[in-house]
Amino acid sequence: MKEEWIDILLKAVYEASAEIMKVYSTPFEVIRKADHSPVTQADKNSSTILHRYISPLGYPIVSEEEVKPPYEERKDAELLWLIDPLDGTKEFVKKNDEFCICIALIQNQAPIFGMIASPVEQEVIFGGKDMGAYKIPFFEKNIFDPKQKLELSIPEQKSLVYSRSHFSPEVSQIVNQIEDQYGKLEVIKKGSALKFFDLISGKAQFYPRLAPTMEWDIAAGQAIYEAIGGEVLDFSKFEPLRYNKEDLYNPYFIAKPKGLEIK
Repeated sequence: MKEEWIDILLKAVYEASAEIMKVYSTPFEVIRKADHSPVTQADKNSSTILHRYISPLGYPIVSEEEVKPPYEERKDAELLWLIDPLDGTKEFVKKNDEFCICIALIQNQAPIFGMIASPVEQEVIFGGKDMGAYKIPFFEKNIFDPKQKLELSIPEQKSLVYSRSHFSPEVSQIVNQIEDQYGKLEVIKKGSALKFFDLISGKAQFYPRLAPTMEWDIAAGQAIYEAIGGEVLDFSKFEPLRYNKEDLYNPYFIAKPKGLEIK
């Protein structure tokens, strides 16, 4: 990951966030895509802005709101961008503020850099392999100030965050299983990849997901979380999630700090 790219990506998410909030503050139309998921003008405008900044950096881009490159064209790519211009469109439509922008850089099927921006809170988390992770307010300078570098904290009282829109009996079973090991959990409901803000800040230690997600939903969070000692594991194999697959759906997974095992 080239350091100068970070400044470019920050400018991209600042501009895209401003456009998202402009739409958010007005009445807007909700369109249903072929898979019945919602999309708004905010999704489309953000996508246009992000592509304008990221395309010149090179390498294929796989984005939720754009035509995906065929697998045969991207499978051997040295690097690949995964973009979700507006993660949490359902929450955007509900106007509960729980949405974000996700950008990830993939190398050999592993996320090596991620950036997640909250347009409402005007905060960005980013980081990845060999650089650590950072949380900064919009337009903050000196982004590599060691005082801003994040460290993973594991409090005695454990917490769990899960999807506001996707809760199931299986998730309830996982909650009970974790509580059997670690005691009563504080439970946080939240939409979108903003859940990684809670994981990275130490507000939550577990994030089980037993509902469909796409690669662009999770890759950025995994890159940042791994940079401070977390892990995002396939529930069936207990191996890190892999990306740039032919099938862009993720398996069910759990995110947690390394060392906190689930028996």
